Amino acid sequence: MATLTAAKRLVIKIGSALLVDRESGALRDEWLKALAADVAWLKGQGKDVVLVSSGSIALGRRVLNLPQSDLALEQSQAAAAVGQIRLARAYQEALNPYDITTGQVLVTLEDSENRRRYLNTRATLNQLIGLGVVPIVNENDTVATDEIRYGDNDRLAAQIAVTVGADQLILLSDVDGFYSANPQQDSSALRFDIIEHITPQIEAMAGEGVSGLSKGGMVTKLMAAKMAIAGGCTMAITEGSVMRPLTALEKGANATWFLAQSDPHQARKRWIHSMKPRGEITVDAGAVTALHAGNSLLPAGVSTIKGAFGRGDPVAILGPDGHKLGQGLSRYTAAEALQIKGHRLEQIEDLLGYSGRGALIHRDDMAL
Repeated sequence: MATLTAAKRLVIKIGSALLVDRESGALRDEWLKALAADVAWLKGQGKDVVLVSSGSIALGRRVLNLPQSDLALEQSQAAAAVGQIRLARAYQEALNPYDITTGQVLVTLEDSENRRRYLNTRATLNQLIGLGVVPIVNENDTVATDEIRYGDNDRLAAQIAVTVGADQLILLSDVDGFYSANPQQDSSALRFDIIEHITPQIEAMAGEGVSGLSKGGMVTKLMAAKMAIAGGCTMAITEGSVMRPLTALEKGANATWFLAQSDPHQARKRWIHSMKPRGEITVDAGAVTALHAGNSLLPAGVSTIKGAFGRGDPVAILGPDGHKLGQGLSRYTAAEALQIKGHRLEQIEDLLGYSGRGALIHRDDMAL
């Protein structure tokens, strides 16, 4: 069974039904304070934590006196605009006593589909994490359309987990795991402790959620699990309404763990290796030695550039003899790479007219 203390980087997803009282529409302050204590406990062990939190629409609809029933798109966007401010402030106030800095990151599912926007999101999140910040991620519901109508933060949380290379994703939900049927409708339903493979039989067991605030049902949680484990991230579904839900999970609370078959680093390398290259970068002998030692590819070690590729596109890396060493994601366009090849990092700004991004291909974005 997986344990939280074994993880190095965790993404925690918080559903609206946990954060906002269904009857009053008010924030559950005491529960949030208890969650903050859990986050501080994990941070105190040197772990990276990212929170993906629903709740902005649920909080905003109360302030605007909007109905609890389904809202029109424009009403949802207005509620999100009002509620997002309150949501971010609530997390800031809850974590501040532990001297934990929070940062708000608003994204949409589309941000992970556009390569440039994906890289920008990844860079921002990794920078925040590196500075010790706990990012509070939510969908940008004030401008999103399909995300509000059909979206959910289960899949968004899985995408964020893969983006930041998390090794665990915890979905705090209104159910304590994945069941063979809806336990509120079928008393004979059985909960799975561990799922190693998501089979068609498992998918057929998924039912929809019953919460009046949460959009994500068990179908979306399975979709999130598929995404997470493909990225090398183990995922758990557990009951989140208890005080200190993460501590409870560590102590053996009911949960279903979806086990990844590899770690995030290996999964990312396989993903990069499987992509069709858009160009070629030939390096010198010194660069070959540096790459095999685990270093990033610097412009100084590049001799030739071929192809028309953009930032974030996959490119083949060739040795001086033309033999393919591997491939990686370029941090520059082909035009920029041509300008800076063979030059030192401190020369990049003079060559391009703006500060560059350091390595041509970062070692984390390379598969040899």
